Amino acid sequence: MNDLKLSECPMAFLSPSETLAIAAKAKALKDAGENVCSMGAGEPDFDTPDHIKQAAIDALMRGETKYTPATGIPALKNAIAEKFETENGFKVEPSRIIVSPGAKFSGFAAICTLCGPGDEVILPAPYWVSYTEMIKSSGAAAVVLECSPENNYELDLAELERAVTPRTKLLILNSPSNPTGAVYRPSTIEKIAEIAVRHNFMVLSDEIYEKLVYDLEFTHKSIASVSPEVAELTITVNGFSKAYSMPGWRLGYLAAPKWLASRIAAFQSHTTSNPTTFVQYGGLAALKGPQEPVEKMRKAFAVRRDLIYSLISAIPGVKTIRPSGAFYLFFDVSSFGMDSTVFVDKLLEVEKVAGVPGKAFGSPNCVRISYACSEDTIREAAKRIARFCASL
Repeated sequence: MNDLKLSECPMAFLSPSETLAIAAKAKALKDAGENVCSMGAGEPDFDTPDHIKQAAIDALMRGETKYTPATGIPALKNAIAEKFETENGFKVEPSRIIVSPGAKFSGFAAICTLCGPGDEVILPAPYWVSYTEMIKSSGAAAVVLECSPENNYELDLAELERAVTPRTKLLILNSPSNPTGAVYRPSTIEKIAEIAVRHNFMVLSDEIYEKLVYDLEFTHKSIASVSPEVAELTITVNGFSKAYSMPGWRLGYLAAPKWLASRIAAFQSHTTSNPTTFVQYGGLAALKGPQEPVEKMRKAFAVRRDLIYSLISAIPGVKTIRPSGAFYLFFDVSSFGMDSTVFVDKLLEVEKVAGVPGKAFGSPNCVRISYACSEDTIREAAKRIARFCASL
């Protein structure tokens, strides 16, 4: 055995993705013949719409297999700019848009380009598992602010004001939220925008679940649309995985201020070169083609949301909010006298239901389950969870 050691670079000490680990464990049990209710996945269970697949096939067949510009093909960037203006309410030049191999990479590239040692990143909890590792990769420090279910998991604005220091570089917003399914009210987004402008810090707005919103009182609002001033402080991250059921395609994008977009473009050019060429044509078809498949999927998720909430919230000892977006239910299991990691391990072992422990999301008392599955699976999983809770 040699005596070589890992570098001191923060990237050498990242934690594996807990959600991917749970999914792999559930798949292994399924492959072994176990009847597993897989509720850990963070991807839609619908197929990619046919017209999107056909566009990628056509691109392959006509030879779209070479490099593209590092930031994406012009036609796709123009379509994204049009989408931002018509759907999100803010204008952005295509030169400030960077297409990437997934929204996760968009966030990673933005944070690692913008932040460094000595910087602070305000991170509301519960948070998506990868945010902490992105911050760690940059060398910055995460300043975690706990958000309460009693406040629909929205940031407490007074706490946000108190958390800002001269070292605050960035605030991360994720609405609709993974893992809670909470959607920020437009009025709260507007107040956060005012705070960002007043204190002059950047906002990374992860809007990957924007099209999966189910309640009129919690409509999605892009923070970049609030004012030109906050737009110049905003990195808007989005992608195709959730809205168009394209998780394996790995296609995302961001819009950033010109001074930052050029640096992110350079970062991407030296890491991934460019997003996969023929995949970009699938993304173009997604934006320019029929949107009925998106609405059909949203309506199906809304029905499932109502079903899973009614079943899980009725279990004695379980506390949860009614999610307004995404496709997750986040519930508190602290009344059972164990943390979420133990709860999830035992639930999988005893009842063969796969969830994700809230510890991965900064909330050790909670469990995330996904309703990106059939209604029959939801009913069966809820029955097993209720039986498991009753046995504790």
